[in-house]
Amino acid sequence: MTGNITFSMIKPCAVKDNYVGAILSEISDAGFRIAALKMTTLSRAQAEQFYGVHRNRPFFNDLVAFITSGPVVAMLLEKENAVEDFRTLIGATDPAKAADGTIRKKYARSLQANAIHGSDSDENAVIESDFFFSRLERF
Repeated sequence: MTGNITFSMIKPCAVKDNYVGAILSEISDAGFRIAALKMTTLSRAQAEQFYGVHRNRPFFNDLVAFITSGPVVAMLLEKENAVEDFRTLIGATDPAKAADGTIRKKYARSLQANAIHGSDSDENAVIESDFFFSRLERF
């Protein structure tokens, strides 16, 4: 299934701003099939584990505080060329640099509060999906 799945997470800012429905609609309209979906709130320990790759970066503590500030919507998405196509759909990490029409351009507040996460590689898509979803939760 590698290459045909990606992981995404609608971040607390977009949940709070009531953009979940609009974002899910855009994802579906772009041809992605939602194979798993859940709303959850990460604990500090879970957030530190999920973002462990950034542990030594200066923004790590702010990132953990942000992602634990409210619920997130985690999802496993399927489509051919999923990672690359999804990264195009969501746009650049910095919404000021994101292309017009992308999810981040439309719904992000700032670089940190950029509305949505998307896996950056096939390998990370599997790791991130496994972090949030058991095999029993996938359809």
